[in-house]
Order: sequence, then structure tokens, then C-alpha cells
Amino acid sequence: MAPDEKKSPLEIQPTEIKGSWDKGYVLDRHTISSTMIGYNEFGHPEFDTQRSPLGESVYRLKYKGDRNAIPSIVEAVVLFLQGRAIHADVIVPMPPSKLQRPYQPVIEIASELSKALRIALDTTSLEKTKTTPQMKDIGDYSERVAALDIAFNVGKDLEGKRIL
Repeated sequence: MAPDEKKSPLEIQPTEIKGSWDKGYVLDRHTISSTMIGYNEFGHPEFDTQRSPLGESVYRLKYKGDRNAIPSIVEAVVLFLQGRAIHADVIVPMPPSKLQRPYQPVIEIASELSKALRIALDTTSLEKTKTTPQMKDIGDYSERVAALDIAFNVGKDLEGKRIL
């Protein structure tokens, strides 16, 4: 961490990832460990799950509807980006795979991140063209790639832009 870089109250463990992009990062692992502890009264499996601090915040937002988790997630992303030479022209969130939610966590985070960074938000130029399963339910990388093949249409508005 640079001497003038602020530390986020939400501890993260960023890792650079390779792919068909110029630069990519994951800010942390979601789940550290998960152990099945039995079944509930309805016959559903129950787990003792340990999450990273970021993973816990995302879990609270996505599965508990806790929108109070958004500011700490956004702050962690902002501080991470400010500490590196990462600049974007536009923020483009991935289209959600679970449309039944009363609100879309990824859109909510992207919207607040757009405000915090003063970068335009574009929720229309990346369009999902086919239904896909949730990626968390597909463990094999090659199966994920196959599921996402021709699943998106990228609008011409994004050509030549640096996208976050």
C-alpha cells in the first residue's frame, strides 16, 4: 500500500486475474470455507460458512436484502482503484442472471460506484441475449465458458472506451 493510500474499513485481498481484458482483478474470495452441518426441519442442507469480510457484505446484500452493505463495498472498490493506475470512461455492470430479485445488487453497487467515482454508468450497452444459469452453480471453468458463449451483445457505444 502506498504511503498516502487510505485503508478501507472492509479488508480485502485483491488478486490480479488474466483474461481477454487489459487488466482484471478480484477483490477477494467470497467463501473461505463451508462445512455441511446437517439438515433443517424442511430437509434442506445447512452449512457453517466462513466468508471474507467482502464476501459477508455481498452475502448480506444479495441474500438478506441488506442495502446498508453497499457503502462499505463501494468504499473498498473506490480505495482499491485510487491506489492503482486504473481509470475508466464508463462503468458497465454485468446483466443479472436472477431477474426475480426486487432490486439488482450489481446494479445498485455500480450506481453508487458511478456516483462516488464520477464516472458514467451504462446499464444498456451490454445486453444478455440468452438465459444462463447462475455462474456460482457451475464449478467447471470450461462449462462456464460454454454457458456464456454468445450470451451477450455489446453495443457500439462501448467501442474504444475503458470499461470498469
